[in-house]
Amino acid sequence: MTGRTRVGIVGAGPAGMLVAVLLQRAGIDCVVVERRDRAHVEQRARGAAVEHRVVELLRRHDLAGGLLAAGAVQDRIEFRMGGRRYPLAYHPVAAAHGHFVYPQQYLVRDLVDVFLAAGGDLRFETPASTVTDLDGDRPVIRLGGAAGPSELRCDVVVGADGEYGVVRRAIPRAALTIHEHQYDYAWLAVLAEAAPSSDCVVNAIHASGACVHVRRTPTVSRFYLQCPREDSRADWPDERIWKEIRLRLALDEPWTLNEGPILSTSSVRMRSLVCAPLRYGPVFLVGDAAHVVPLVGGKGFNLALADAEELALALVERFTGGRPARLDAYSETRLARVWRAQEFVGWMMDLVNTPAPGIREAPFLHRLQRARLERLVESPAYAAAFLQDYIGWD
Repeated sequence: MTGRTRVGIVGAGPAGMLVAVLLQRAGIDCVVVERRDRAHVEQRARGAAVEHRVVELLRRHDLAGGLLAAGAVQDRIEFRMGGRRYPLAYHPVAAAHGHFVYPQQYLVRDLVDVFLAAGGDLRFETPASTVTDLDGDRPVIRLGGAAGPSELRCDVVVGADGEYGVVRRAIPRAALTIHEHQYDYAWLAVLAEAAPSSDCVVNAIHASGACVHVRRTPTVSRFYLQCPREDSRADWPDERIWKEIRLRLALDEPWTLNEGPILSTSSVRMRSLVCAPLRYGPVFLVGDAAHVVPLVGGKGFNLALADAEELALALVERFTGGRPARLDAYSETRLARVWRAQEFVGWMMDLVNTPAPGIREAPFLHRLQRARLERLVESPAYAAAFLQDYIGWD
């Protein structure tokens, strides 16, 4: 069976769904295909920090209702090292700028509801097996699923299916340059049924490794523990996880860590990746299909949404006004922002993560980390430069 649409979108994550909603509102025909079922898509936990510029993006398109109603406003960040707090309030350094904590799956749910309520064509449990005919003007998404094999002919294909999705793999290898950096450690991501122990993000620097504490909901917390890349879940029983969290977040003052059942854990490779260009003929990449950033700073979620808005608006100009300039500039426009985010995340990785234990330079590098923290809380100019990228207000 063969179908036809103007824009075929592979992946119903935040980037794919934002593209779909904005195209739908402009009257541009699109179809979203997603290999997982709706419940999985709307429940998979990912990032939660929503930058100021992305909050404004959602406001512009009247899509911020859920975030504004249920998101937690963030107005400071805290670092810890050697039992001491290094708090950094956003105001007055960042003026009225701030960000929210709103889990990615909540935003995906909001976007799915909006798209379907307006009659959108969203096909769950419909995996894309490949994308073909990329060198012509009618690329084809070949589909599987319960209904059997089919294909979807498009004018444009949007790859929003992640780093290991089929869309990027369909682009000839020689047509893409992959810039990649692999860090020599991993993070253990821990989701716990425990009320947040702080009303802001806490980044702890410790000889045993970094520990990040993030609010998810009023009853659920996320922790990240720096660990060796080769570690498995078996190396981290629940007792060890809580022991390390207590150790790395410890303060030389009264403070209570809320603990509870661990809901899930996963090992996250800490790596950076950028594809260039973000376009091959009628195929465009957004989000993790285009670039990957380590978790520190929460940039991946935000970059994906910014990609999606820029691509959607460029497609609207192309299809409704016949103006291709913005679409032609999509890759260059977004790569400039992506590289800025990569630079910031690399700086934060050096700030937060512990140098390899036992190396001769470790004491020197730890002292550099402390000097950076002291400068952050003592220098308004240094703090402003940090917060501009961390909050994302330009």
